[in-house]
Amino acid sequence: METLSPELIEALRHGRATRERKIAVCSGGAHVSAADRSEILAVLAHDADEVVANRAQDALLSQPTESIIEAIARENALPALFAYAAKNLADKSGIGDAMVRNKNCGAEYLVPIVRSLSTESIQMLMEELERVSDSPALAAALEHSSSVTAEQKAQLHELRGTAIDNGALAEAALEAEPDLGKRQTLLQRLATMTVAQRVQFAIKGGSEARRTLIRDSNKVVQRAVLQSPRLTDQEVEAFAAMSSLTDEILRLIAKNRNFRKNYVVVRNLMNNPKTPLDVTLHMLPMLNPLDLKRLCTNKNIPETLRTTANKLQRQRQENKK
Repeated sequence: METLSPELIEALRHGRATRERKIAVCSGGAHVSAADRSEILAVLAHDADEVVANRAQDALLSQPTESIIEAIARENALPALFAYAAKNLADKSGIGDAMVRNKNCGAEYLVPIVRSLSTESIQMLMEELERVSDSPALAAALEHSSSVTAEQKAQLHELRGTAIDNGALAEAALEAEPDLGKRQTLLQRLATMTVAQRVQFAIKGGSEARRTLIRDSNKVVQRAVLQSPRLTDQEVEAFAAMSSLTDEILRLIAKNRNFRKNYVVVRNLMNNPKTPLDVTLHMLPMLNPLDLKRLCTNKNIPETLRTTANKLQRQRQENKK
């Protein structure tokens, strides 16, 4: 059995090898890893040579699901593999979940497998609004899935909307962008966007877009801001202190482990009167002595939080004795 070099494997992955080598992979006459063979067969299943294509399709029927999942999970997995899995393996356990976890798997390949996704994978997609908002077909498939929760269905319904609160965005933009010309350009651009387009802008746009869209009237747009890979610590710190944000967004900030590692975010949430009481009570022990003392005299926070803060301060003082 011939052992193929990395260069030959790469050529086969892109359908560029000789007919003999293609047939060797189909028949098992070439030594490649199970994952490589699965991916190469998916490519060869659409080969221009009918003999090669038929042999590859036959060979794929006997490939272990585990090797296909391993191939799908790789960062450089080819679209041909996603396409084959979406068309032929949607009901195989683990296939759909592996496709969702691979960030490079396009939305068009996820649409056919939505019906077989686990609750965990659906939640993962809902937390990656970039792929969902970029594909109306994927959003529609998810919305009609029997596995989505009522809350997720409501978010997907919002995503299809066009409503925009220009007044709220103008007020937010005034704080986010001091330059009048740039602010007007930003507002003019936002005024023509659908909800899905504003989600994309929240994820991919600049800081002025995020600081404006965090106060969008649509909750799914607000969520998208927090999912932006360009979001900075300083922006999250500022959001945590904003009493103009919804309690839902403040709760999402508090639930995010990465955000919570930033002590300034925790302190700002604790002093924000809009942060839900169950969130602040849970985070109270995280405050250092100085900030706990200040919280005890903060007249803007709920009385229950202030009372509990006083009790904790007294308890800490007694423990020192």
